[in-house]
Amino acid sequence: MTSSAVPGDTPEQQPGAGLRADAERNRCLILAAARRLYARAGLGVSMASIAREAGVGQATLSRRFPTKDDLVAAVFAERMDAYTAAVTEALADPDPWHGFTGYLHAICAMQAADRGFADVLTMAFPTAKTLEARRAEAYDRLLELITRAKNTGHLRDDFTDQDVVILLIANAGVVTATGDAAPDTWRRLVAHMIRSYAAPGAPIPPLPQAPPPTALYRAMVRLSRGPGTA
Repeated sequence: MTSSAVPGDTPEQQPGAGLRADAERNRCLILAAARRLYARAGLGVSMASIAREAGVGQATLSRRFPTKDDLVAAVFAERMDAYTAAVTEALADPDPWHGFTGYLHAICAMQAADRGFADVLTMAFPTAKTLEARRAEAYDRLLELITRAKNTGHLRDDFTDQDVVILLIANAGVVTATGDAAPDTWRRLVAHMIRSYAAPGAPIPPLPQAPPPTALYRAMVRLSRGPGTA
C-alpha cells in the first residue's frame, strides 16, 4: 500500500505517547528552522522555505502553526519577554534620562542581533494575541519612561512615543542594509538620534566612530544585489 505523505512530513497518526513525541519533535524542528531563517533574512521568508529548512512537509507545519502570525509569536516569545524586561529595567534606573537612553540602545541592539526581531518591532500581528499583549505592556511602560525622562528636563518636550517607532523603523532599515559589511553602523544612528532628542544641556553619550567608507561601500553593493546577498 502506497502513502501520499510528503517526504519529511511526519503523519503524526501514532496513538498515545508516539503522537505527542512526534508532534513535539516537529514543533522544535520548525521553531529552530524559523529562528535561523528569520534571523538571517527577516520575516519575508516563506512558510514553504521554513518547512524545507526544518525537513518537514508543509502540512506538518500548518498543523503546528496554522498561520504565520502563530509561528512568529512562538519564535519570538522569549525576545518579546526581553523587550518588555528592557523597559522595566529602564524604569528602575534612578536617573530617568539615563534609563531612557539605555532603553533605546538596548532595543536597537536587539534589532541588530536578529533581523527577524527587527521586523517584529516594526510590524503588527493582530491575530497573535500573546505577542501583541506583550507589546502593549511594553508600550504602557514606555509612556511612563518618556514622562519621567521629560520631567528631568533632559528629554525634549516635543518628543513623543511615535518617535520611538520611527527610530525602530529607521534602525531596522540600517540593520538590513548594512548587514555584515558594516554591522555596527546602527550604533552611530542611535547616538545621533539620542542627540536630537536631548534638550539643551542634557548629558549625551559619546558618538561612535563612523564606519569606514569601504565598509559602507560594501554595504551599498550588497544592498544593490538584494538583502539576502552575502
